[in-house]
Amino acid sequence: MKATNPLRFIFLFIPYFFALFFKDQPHISYIISYLGSYFIFYLSYSGLIKKLPTDLPKLEQLLRPIYLMQIIFAGYMCCTSIFYYLNALGFEYTSYLGPNPYQSKTIFFDIANTQRYYVLAHAALVSGLLYAMDYTREKKYELNIGSMSKLLIQISIICLPLGFIFEKIPGLNQFSIQLSGLSFVAGTIALAFAFRERNRKVIVLTAGLFVINLIEFLGGGFKEPIIISFLLLGIYLLPIFGKKVIPVFGAILIMLFLLLPTFVGNFRSLSGAGLSAEEARDQSLNVILEGGVFNSRIQNENWLFLTHRLSEMDMFIQFSHSTPQFKNYYKFDLVNQALYTPIPRVLWPSKPDMERQVMERVYAAGVVDHRMLVSAKPAYVVDAYLSYGAIGIIIALFLYGYFAQKISNKAEHLFGGYFLGSAVMFAGLFQIFWRGNSFEFMFNAVFWSYITMLIVFQFLKARGIIVQKY
Repeated sequence: MKATNPLRFIFLFIPYFFALFFKDQPHISYIISYLGSYFIFYLSYSGLIKKLPTDLPKLEQLLRPIYLMQIIFAGYMCCTSIFYYLNALGFEYTSYLGPNPYQSKTIFFDIANTQRYYVLAHAALVSGLLYAMDYTREKKYELNIGSMSKLLIQISIICLPLGFIFEKIPGLNQFSIQLSGLSFVAGTIALAFAFRERNRKVIVLTAGLFVINLIEFLGGGFKEPIIISFLLLGIYLLPIFGKKVIPVFGAILIMLFLLLPTFVGNFRSLSGAGLSAEEARDQSLNVILEGGVFNSRIQNENWLFLTHRLSEMDMFIQFSHSTPQFKNYYKFDLVNQALYTPIPRVLWPSKPDMERQVMERVYAAGVVDHRMLVSAKPAYVVDAYLSYGAIGIIIALFLYGYFAQKISNKAEHLFGGYFLGSAVMFAGLFQIFWRGNSFEFMFNAVFWSYITMLIVFQFLKARGIIVQKY
């Protein structure tokens, strides 16, 4: 994985420039941009731009950024827009209902323009990932353990209560989300390792932790942690059981995508009406069980989810209408705001509220009204656009990929290699890289996740779990 010819990175940007050439023909331009992301996936995994790591079989290194992080981040950003496009054409699933008479006459130009920004962002992201990717550095530390599953259970059990405790302590609540995420990932991997070690007691214990996590996620009314739970478990079981787990977990994930939008929508509606989390959860589950997968209500909820919540194209279009036409680019204002976010409120009592700060640009763009009690934080790529347009996207997404990869490199160097480095620490502490967020939330989370990683390293080193090789 030595440095390759930088000119090869230009190939990643071919779809953007090709689509830009056809900007006056929006349907052609959109299709080129959309398929361009699949072309970038091919280039990144073929090794044509830069050779991929060969220290492990591909199935055993899926938690490295170039694999899962790219697939989730770029797939969510670039590939989900097809539903929004089909909806604008007048389709609902495979049925043609005719275009919406109230939609903008320029809607397809807007869709094509936004998709061009997406494929540009994807190219810049992969450039950053590949440029920084280097797993050839000799590992300075190694693990000194007997059973990996027992170590993971210990990490999970220790981090979970610490996360709850730190959430209540001013100045330490920064670590709460990081420790909870690490506990969840460690517990999930422990279940997979228990299968590998054929330890029945550990299988029962870790399976119980997994189910408890699922129940907690259902009670919170969020669909992403549930999907991620099964996705991670499937990835961790791949090296143990091989490709035969793919159809099983593939079917589970499809069912979750079909059912969870209705569950979450119903849960939030009932919670807003005053029901407790447990009552809202139980009633929402009953709606799913009684309605079935092909219930008309579920289908309508799913289509709305696919077109306006899974894809954030509609929000990006609204931002592009206001900036720079009516609102100038923010330039470095958003970056400057983000740099101050890691300072704990206990040290800075007058620290601005991040949520309100982010929502100000949402209100300024007219995406939502001030009177609406909703959170509509812009995606990372949108903040990059709001800062400097296309140039902002190139710079911000390159740095996104670059720092994600550098952190993965560092994690493997500190924790003795891929498994505890990327599969546990990077996946557990830096999940925000998978989906992204606004600049302020991204910078704050990555900063404190990195600090948490260094603290965990020192703790494991002091306990003799990590030892220096030389």
